Amino acid sequence: MPRTPRDLKPNYCYHVTVRCNNREFKLIRHECREVFLYALKQAIEKFKFKLYALCIMSNHVHYLLEPAQPEELPRIMHWLNWYTAMCFNRMLNRTGHFWEKRYHSSGFEKNDYQRALTVLKQF
Repeated sequence: MPRTPRDLKPNYCYHVTVRCNNREFKLIRHECREVFLYALKQAIEKFKFKLYALCIMSNHVHYLLEPAQPEELPRIMHWLNWYTAMCFNRMLNRTGHFWEKRYHSSGFEKNDYQRALTVLKQF
Protein backbone atom coordinates (compact mmCIF):
# COMPACT_ATOMS: atom_id res chain seq x y z
CA MET A 1 0.00 0.00 0.00
CA PRO A 2 1.50 3.39 -0.97
CA ARG A 3 2.24 6.06 1.59
CA THR A 4 -0.30 8.79 2.17
CA PRO A 5 1.09 12.06 0.78
CA ARG A 6 1.87 14.72 3.34
CA ASP A 7 -0.54 17.64 3.55
CA LEU A 8 1.85 20.56 3.03
CA LYS A 9 0.41 24.07 2.83
CA PRO A 10 1.90 27.58 2.57
CA ASN A 11 1.98 29.73 5.73
CA TYR A 12 1.80 26.67 7.97
CA CYS A 13 3.91 25.63 10.94
CA TYR A 14 4.62 21.96 11.54
CA HIS A 15 4.97 19.93 14.70
CA VAL A 16 7.45 17.23 13.70
CA THR A 17 8.53 14.24 15.75
CA VAL A 18 11.15 11.63 14.97
CA ARG A 19 12.06 8.67 17.15
CA CYS A 20 15.17 6.52 17.54
CA ASN A 21 15.00 3.08 15.95
CA ASN A 22 13.52 0.38 18.20
CA ARG A 23 12.63 3.14 20.67
CA GLU A 24 16.15 2.88 22.04
CA PHE A 25 17.50 5.63 24.31
CA LYS A 26 20.34 6.80 22.05
CA LEU A 27 20.19 10.55 22.69
CA ILE A 28 21.22 10.44 26.34
CA ARG A 29 24.85 11.47 25.91
CA HIS A 30 25.67 15.16 26.09
CA GLU A 31 27.88 14.82 22.98
CA CYS A 32 24.90 13.55 20.97
CA ARG A 33 22.88 16.58 21.93
CA GLU A 34 25.75 18.90 20.94
CA VAL A 35 26.05 17.21 17.54
CA PHE A 36 22.31 17.45 17.12
CA LEU A 37 22.33 21.20 17.80
CA TYR A 38 25.24 21.66 15.40
CA ALA A 39 23.35 19.75 12.68
CA LEU A 40 20.25 21.82 13.31
CA LYS A 41 22.23 25.05 12.96
CA GLN A 42 23.62 23.80 9.64
CA ALA A 43 20.13 22.86 8.44
CA ILE A 44 18.74 26.30 9.31
CA GLU A 45 21.54 27.97 7.33
CA LYS A 46 21.06 25.58 4.41
CA PHE A 47 17.23 25.64 4.17
CA LYS A 48 16.38 29.02 5.76
CA PHE A 49 13.50 27.74 7.88
CA LYS A 50 12.24 29.14 11.19
CA LEU A 51 12.65 26.98 14.27
CA TYR A 52 10.23 28.05 16.99
CA ALA A 53 10.80 25.24 19.47
CA LEU A 54 12.90 22.13 19.95
CA CYS A 55 12.80 19.38 22.54
CA ILE A 56 15.46 16.64 22.49
CA MET A 57 14.29 13.71 24.58
CA SER A 58 16.28 10.53 25.31
CA ASN A 59 14.73 8.58 22.42
CA HIS A 60 12.90 11.13 20.26
CA VAL A 61 12.90 14.75 19.14
CA HIS A 62 10.10 17.32 18.77
CA TYR A 63 10.36 20.33 16.47
CA LEU A 64 8.03 23.24 15.87
CA LEU A 65 9.17 24.78 12.61
CA GLU A 66 8.07 26.80 9.62
CA PRO A 67 9.70 26.01 6.27
CA ALA A 68 10.21 28.89 3.84
CA GLN A 69 8.21 26.88 1.28
CA PRO A 70 5.92 23.99 2.27
CA GLU A 71 7.56 21.53 -0.13
CA GLU A 72 10.87 22.03 1.70
CA LEU A 73 9.72 20.22 4.86
CA PRO A 74 10.59 16.75 3.47
CA ARG A 75 13.98 18.03 2.26
CA ILE A 76 14.74 19.56 5.66
CA MET A 77 13.81 16.41 7.55
CA HIS A 78 15.59 14.13 5.09
CA TRP A 79 18.81 16.10 5.42
CA LEU A 80 18.59 16.41 9.22
CA ASN A 81 17.82 12.71 9.70
CA TRP A 82 20.54 11.64 7.25
CA TYR A 83 23.21 13.89 8.75
CA THR A 84 22.45 13.12 12.38
CA ALA A 85 22.17 9.38 11.73
CA MET A 86 25.56 9.39 10.04
CA CYS A 87 27.15 11.31 12.94
CA PHE A 88 25.47 9.29 15.69
CA ASN A 89 26.33 5.96 14.09
CA ARG A 90 29.99 6.98 13.97
CA MET A 91 29.95 8.34 17.53
CA LEU A 92 28.21 5.31 18.97
CA ASN A 93 30.18 2.80 16.86
CA ARG A 94 27.05 1.33 15.30
CA THR A 95 25.56 0.74 11.85
CA GLY A 96 22.09 0.60 10.37
CA HIS A 97 19.03 2.73 10.80
CA PHE A 98 19.24 5.29 13.56
CA TRP A 99 15.78 6.85 13.16
CA GLU A 100 12.60 4.79 13.16
CA LYS A 101 10.22 4.90 10.19
CA ARG A 102 9.18 8.22 8.71
CA TYR A 103 8.96 11.35 10.76
CA HIS A 104 5.49 12.36 11.94
CA SER A 105 4.25 15.85 11.17
CA SER A 106 1.07 17.81 11.69
CA GLY A 107 0.56 21.31 10.33
CA PHE A 108 -1.49 24.31 11.32
CA GLU A 109 -1.77 27.94 10.22
CA LYS A 110 1.14 29.95 11.56
CA ASN A 111 -1.26 32.55 13.03
CA ASP A 112 -3.12 29.92 15.08
CA TYR A 113 -1.44 30.82 18.38
CA GLN A 114 -3.76 28.65 20.46
CA ARG A 115 -2.74 25.58 18.46
CA ALA A 116 0.93 26.55 18.80
CA LEU A 117 0.56 26.72 22.58
CA THR A 118 -1.21 23.36 22.59
CA VAL A 119 1.64 21.84 20.59
CA LEU A 120 4.24 23.33 22.93
CA LYS A 121 2.47 21.77 25.92
CA GLN A 122 3.02 18.34 24.29
CA PHE A 123 6.80 18.83 24.27
